[in-house]
Amino acid sequence: MNSVFTKTFITFTMFSSAIAMAGNTDGYTIKITAKGLKEGDKCLLANYYGDKQYIKDSVKVDAKGVAIFKGIEKLPEGIYLFVPPNKNKYFDFVMDANQNFSLETDTLDFIKNMKPKGSEENKFFYDYQNYMSGMQKKVEPLHNKMTSFKKGDDSIKIYQDKLVAIDSDVKNYKLSFIKNNPKSFVAKLFKAMEETEIPEAPILSNGRKDSTFAYRYFKTHFWDNFDFSDDRLLRTPIFGNKMKQYMEKLTPQTPDSINISCDYLVTKARANKEVFKYVVYWLTYTYEDSKIMGFDAVFYHMVVKYLKESDWVDSTHRYKMNDRINTIGPLLLGKKAPGINMPDSLGKSMSLYDVKAKYTVVIFWDHGCSHCKKEVPKLVDIYNSKLKAKGVEVYAVETEDKPEEWRKFMRENKMHWINVHQPDEYSRAVTKKIYDIYSTPVIYLLDENKIIKAKRIDSDQLDGFIDMLEKEKEKDKNKK
Repeated sequence: MNSVFTKTFITFTMFSSAIAMAGNTDGYTIKITAKGLKEGDKCLLANYYGDKQYIKDSVKVDAKGVAIFKGIEKLPEGIYLFVPPNKNKYFDFVMDANQNFSLETDTLDFIKNMKPKGSEENKFFYDYQNYMSGMQKKVEPLHNKMTSFKKGDDSIKIYQDKLVAIDSDVKNYKLSFIKNNPKSFVAKLFKAMEETEIPEAPILSNGRKDSTFAYRYFKTHFWDNFDFSDDRLLRTPIFGNKMKQYMEKLTPQTPDSINISCDYLVTKARANKEVFKYVVYWLTYTYEDSKIMGFDAVFYHMVVKYLKESDWVDSTHRYKMNDRINTIGPLLLGKKAPGINMPDSLGKSMSLYDVKAKYTVVIFWDHGCSHCKKEVPKLVDIYNSKLKAKGVEVYAVETEDKPEEWRKFMRENKMHWINVHQPDEYSRAVTKKIYDIYSTPVIYLLDENKIIKAKRIDSDQLDGFIDMLEKEKEKDKNKK
């Protein structure tokens, strides 16, 4: 496609290294001639893999204006990209079982001028793209015309019907192609791209239509036309987009709901080993990197259930994953906070579990940390103005050992709550490990039973979050 080349090429990871596996040693020879390229221009051959793209080969254009990509082993099949020196434009093509073919085109319009030779799949592929380009030219003026009418104008219906007719033509084109070329990879692409058609919603016992039917039906049938047993679909732009849509748009954004969707996808993906590895990898590391509070429970779920003992994960990565889940497991929302017992500024031992309060804010901070110098005084103001009256206590843990500077900071900022520190270096390191403190400040919110209700939130979020928890308690009481 002629479009902006927005995604960054990155190097292979251990999980995507399967891309490099070849089925035999027949090799590949792909000759690409694009009018407008100059001798010496460096061009890239890349492929899709899930939601990313990876460089496979690079060559310089020869004196005849041809870029020839050659290799001694066949490439995995799927959709590949030819990327000229000007990376703002590129085009896709099909890499099928026959990997000795040529593509001739013009940089002015890659698709319109494309002439595939020696590849039936690419002929199918570009016939479709040119067909869609023609359909798009019909659609644009209709959309533009519709915007010129006022809402409710009867003329809009005329143009809507024309758009429906074009949409029907496109569907019939694909259905006809699939019927006539059932074994084609392009037919497999058409099926994978097919949108789920939602039937009329049923009527409920109250006489009204089921308002949630469309969503539930669409989600249930979202993957009906996708063949998880075919790893070629991994190397297309379709799979990554469908994964994101299913997980982010169709799945309620709570850890429990996400875990259910993860299990469903992994079960489907077991149809193919490479698809299975990719799905497990994508889900695991997508939620490890999530900035949304509580989504680390999804990462934990994926590692414990699928990755912890996987034979395709090397020992170094398995060790790191096990170490990570051993740290975050006890800190998941809903877990009891690990106990802490440290001396206060007078040397008196103060246990976290001895704090009697409706809610306890545990903050790990460092008097020398620039962010802490802003966040801690802010927490002092919020504590005095709002939180204290709501039965909230603060248990503030200084993470470094400079007692005089620590006491000075507390006096200057009037930190009239429980302040503790750990003089012993080893004990400090253990506490940081237990509470996953790799930077400061870090705030945990605990309820009266020291259950973790929130973590890694800003101080100005505490009051609103506590109000929300109180409303939830009230709702639970009313249900009873």
